[in-house]
Amino acid sequence: MDPALLREREAFKKRAMATPTVEKKNRTEKAPPPPSRDDSQKKMRPPNAPKMDSSTYKTMSGSSQYRFGVLAKIVKFMRTRHQDGDDHPLSIEDILDETNQLDIGQSVKSWLASEALNNNPKIECTPCGTKFSFKPVYKIKDGKSLMRLLKQHDLKGLGGILMEDVQESLPHCEKVLKNRAAEILFIIRPIDKKKILFYNDRTANFAVDDEFQKLWRSATVDAMDDAKIDEYLEKQGIRSMQDHGLKKPMPKRKKAANKKRQFKKPRDNEHLADVLEIYEDNTLTLKGTNPT
Repeated sequence: MDPALLREREAFKKRAMATPTVEKKNRTEKAPPPPSRDDSQKKMRPPNAPKMDSSTYKTMSGSSQYRFGVLAKIVKFMRTRHQDGDDHPLSIEDILDETNQLDIGQSVKSWLASEALNNNPKIECTPCGTKFSFKPVYKIKDGKSLMRLLKQHDLKGLGGILMEDVQESLPHCEKVLKNRAAEILFIIRPIDKKKILFYNDRTANFAVDDEFQKLWRSATVDAMDDAKIDEYLEKQGIRSMQDHGLKKPMPKRKKAANKKRQFKKPRDNEHLADVLEIYEDNTLTLKGTNPT
């Protein structure tokens, strides 16, 4: 073969190797199919991972919603138990047994015993710290204690007591209220339609003239404030209300610091100082001698 052709052939190969080229794929080739959902889940889930069902969800320690659900069920059970007359304390095991919640995890159980029940305003812990009972709004157990509480509120001017607080605190509330109906006044609050209980003080009952009742009901002051009422009374020549009501405290004046008084020596008659000393000495001498 001609050596010149061989040299040209080798030079062509070198140029071809030095020039970069991009290969184009054949358009007829199909792209690989995307991975299916099952394959992706298999890759994401480890081979020994437990299955998520209702039983494992209950025992999850990180579920705060489940924790507070357990706590709410316990508080409701303790309230119902107190209203039925059972007020002796129970341990955490007894409470979980009564509420059918023995399947909770150990972390939730320790959270209930050490933190949740101790800090709950409706639950009271015994001094030993192992048993719990319901903590009502008022410490009342029967009709006598209820009437004593209402009377104290009436004497101290504290007003009435909510019906829902009495129902929560007093065991067998409906029976007690029925027996004490003549001694209690039931008032419905117009704002939220809640019942308020007051002590029925029979010594304060007196007959009011019908004409005075009409005058009292005709005077509407719902839309008037204290300033408008004072202005109206002043126009009518009534000034008996000016000394009543809240008084503004007067600001106290700061007292100046007490300084020690320095008595100034007399400047007059300084030339007679020696004579005065001699006179005082003679006076003392005369008082000390006995008369003969």
